[in-house]
Amino acid sequence: MTTKIYIPRDSSALSVGAEKVAVAIAAEAKNRGLDIEIVRNGSRGLYWLETMVEVSTPNGRVAYGPVKVKDVPSLFDADFINAKPHALNLGLTEEIDWLKKQQRLTFARVGVTNPVSLDDYIAHDGYKGLKNALKLSGAEIVKAVTDSGLRGRGGAAFPTGIKWNTVLGCVSEQKYVVCNADEGDSGTYSDRMIMEGDPFVLIEGMTIAGVAVGATQGYIYLRSEYPHALVALNEAIEAANKAGYLGDDVLGSGKAFHLEVRRAAGAYVCGEETSLLESLEGKRGLVRFKPPLPAIEGLFGKPTVVNNVISLASVPIILDKGAQFYADYGMGRSRGTLPIQLAGNLKHNGLVELAFGATLRELLYDFGGGSASGKPIRAVQVGGPLGAFLPESQFDTPLDYEEFTKIWAVLGHGGIVAFDDTVDMSKMARYAFEFCAVESCGKCTPCRIGSTRGVEVIDKIRSGKDHAKNIQLVRDLSDTMLNGSLCALGGMTPYPVLSALNHFPQDFGLPAETQVG
Repeated sequence: MTTKIYIPRDSSALSVGAEKVAVAIAAEAKNRGLDIEIVRNGSRGLYWLETMVEVSTPNGRVAYGPVKVKDVPSLFDADFINAKPHALNLGLTEEIDWLKKQQRLTFARVGVTNPVSLDDYIAHDGYKGLKNALKLSGAEIVKAVTDSGLRGRGGAAFPTGIKWNTVLGCVSEQKYVVCNADEGDSGTYSDRMIMEGDPFVLIEGMTIAGVAVGATQGYIYLRSEYPHALVALNEAIEAANKAGYLGDDVLGSGKAFHLEVRRAAGAYVCGEETSLLESLEGKRGLVRFKPPLPAIEGLFGKPTVVNNVISLASVPIILDKGAQFYADYGMGRSRGTLPIQLAGNLKHNGLVELAFGATLRELLYDFGGGSASGKPIRAVQVGGPLGAFLPESQFDTPLDYEEFTKIWAVLGHGGIVAFDDTVDMSKMARYAFEFCAVESCGKCTPCRIGSTRGVEVIDKIRSGKDHAKNIQLVRDLSDTMLNGSLCALGGMTPYPVLSALNHFPQDFGLPAETQVG
């Protein structure tokens, strides 16, 4: 009897030796005359345990990790292919506490299936959403997405259904669906995990979007640093085309949808939807003035749905299980689940998918295990390099778009980067300005000039020069950038700067009593 052994092909797992582990396991099994089948799955997202190897048993898959090449002989000596005890044995994968506490909807298949096997995808409820969608009118599909409460998971949190409805209402001989897969925020990797670990769910979500709004062409604008995602996406698109899930006649419905992957330009600003569209058209990635909105005049001047990976990958389960099923998760106006990415100074970094409403403290300690250094966690940045720094006093804030707005913070793409008490927040504020200066497209003065002046002013503050005057200058400069920038790069850079200044004034040479919040 052939034993299935699952070894991730996820790029984070590869970075710590997953490929070498797979080769070593195959060689060892051959030397011992054992019959095994190696399946290259996605990562389960427990990155501190990679490479995590799973063995299929009648009772479910049993995990071992973190496995290194040197561990392979002892695993075979212990008869791990029959799930016998070993120091690296983690028990049944689904029973690992870290996974059991999650609510995986969008990531239900990631780490479970062979990412590029269409048969495996279908066997795990894949394409049920598209089949249901093909029985509905475009307006009915859009209503389901609207009723689910799904909002853009890329950071803006704009209701997905409203955006789709705008495109649906436009009359045009050509419409497009564009996936923003230019995941550039620090501490974020959920888009990459979907594209590497379950590319069909993104393809299905984009196809449903196309059917809903009457778009026949889709593009995935893929971050240039994601070569493994490129391979997985292209393999999956080819398989979907051959099986009739893409093409001129999707599943015999008479509706067409074609899909291509395009490599991104390597610029952070191209994660902004209008810069992305400029880049996709072969131009320099510069921010467009709005209006007109991309939903009305987007790619090549045509009505265009622009959503990020997680937004589109969340659509299939809505059309499969129903809008109410998805809306039953979450709190307030934040419905469904959010894939949260834990990074920085934490013992257990990885992906956690939970319904909105969990608190930062739960994530940092119940999942993250506290700081890797053993020191107190002093600050966390949520939402990438444009997200606010939050002090320990705000760790009980629930993950909810409106609750974060109340404390002048953003959830963004769901990335959380933790810092212990050795961090100098004035350096982090300087970095925020520096990042903006490097990544600015240069089209608007507040972003282009303001970020450069910001670095200079922070340097003066750190050296003690004209202290009070320069503190006020940072605030005035931030106000100009907030209200005068064309896009979120310049408009949100003040979030990390002012939050660092307000919550950690002592790092800027101010008395602690001036702390805000």
